[in-house]
Amino acid sequence: MKVSAGAVLFALLWFLYSWEVHIEIMFYARSWVRQEVLPIEPLAGCFSEERIRADGSLYNLTKARAPKQYEVHAGVDMRLGMDCYDFAGTIPPPHVASRPSSPLPAAQRTNFHTYWRADLIPFSERQEWMLKSFFATQDLMSSRLILWTNGLNLASHPRVAGYLRMHSGAFEVRLVDVVGLAKGTPLEDSPRLHSSDSKAWVDGDLLRLLVIWVHGGVWVDMDSLLTRDLKPLLEHEFVSEWDCYNKIYQPMNGALMHFFQKSPYLCEAFHIMESSPPPRPGSTDWGSHLYYKLWRRLIASSVPPFKVLPYCFAEGRSCRMDNRLPNPFTKDGRTWGKGHSLQEGGDLDKVLQKIFVVHLHNQWEKPFPKNGWVDRLLLRRYSAAQR
Repeated sequence: MKVSAGAVLFALLWFLYSWEVHIEIMFYARSWVRQEVLPIEPLAGCFSEERIRADGSLYNLTKARAPKQYEVHAGVDMRLGMDCYDFAGTIPPPHVASRPSSPLPAAQRTNFHTYWRADLIPFSERQEWMLKSFFATQDLMSSRLILWTNGLNLASHPRVAGYLRMHSGAFEVRLVDVVGLAKGTPLEDSPRLHSSDSKAWVDGDLLRLLVIWVHGGVWVDMDSLLTRDLKPLLEHEFVSEWDCYNKIYQPMNGALMHFFQKSPYLCEAFHIMESSPPPRPGSTDWGSHLYYKLWRRLIASSVPPFKVLPYCFAEGRSCRMDNRLPNPFTKDGRTWGKGHSLQEGGDLDKVLQKIFVVHLHNQWEKPFPKNGWVDRLLLRRYSAAQR
């Protein structure tokens, strides 16, 4: 019996109209899963009072375990519709009265950390937008952005030097010294401190843990745009969810994270990094896989784990086609998702005021289209805030 091409096409279209198709294929070496994922080793003792005192008693365990004002765990996956964005909207902006009336001294400020490896590509307008997003959205009286780099001349770069003058108390550029940062940790004098790769993944994953260990605060990847004040989140210690699909072996992401100074969570992470096989170049062995390995050890030892922010708080691009944020690097369509509006004051604008970060996942070579949603709803507002 002959079947026409038209009939086959009609049947295919009818099938796709009638059924949602969800396909995701991942390959994991069984030997790697057996060795690096399934075993659960005991903790190294970093949560003991003796160890916290040995680290200078800078970590207040009582405060860290105290009841919190805002909930960041929904308790269920939020893949459908605008659920995740709406949940983000349950966390209100900080009260104006909570902001200091005068600049706080450096030791009392909330540190924000980011990293630019100068040997990859030149520092350009794309990187500058991350700086602008910080200055436009965070409280500059109580926050400080530290731009870590291996570039000796970045502080004098025209796209950086002006902000150092304009925001002298809220912005610094510092050279990376992993040897110095690692002193007193299980990684002290370890040859693994010099691990790196061509993508800055391995060294970036190491650096974020070290600088937060020493200074405390928030880590935001350089390929990110902040959309609102993060202060309501900072009563928690957290990493982020990788995407809305809850990947079995890598459910967590470190593009946006926060831990207190000398946090025992980070101490435990350093022990895992030193005792596990060295990180593979271009891998998330010291990122997503490390966080998950640590999380499983914590709950196995009945230690309350760090929080995991829902995906859309920073990874709104990483979900279903009908609810992910629009592509930042293509011209706007008439709508996004299931008919949501893109204009000022519309659906997308409201979503951006609920979430906290838009993580762009590098793509440094791609410009933001003029009059696109990133340009209209974010970049122009960053520039206006600087005037």
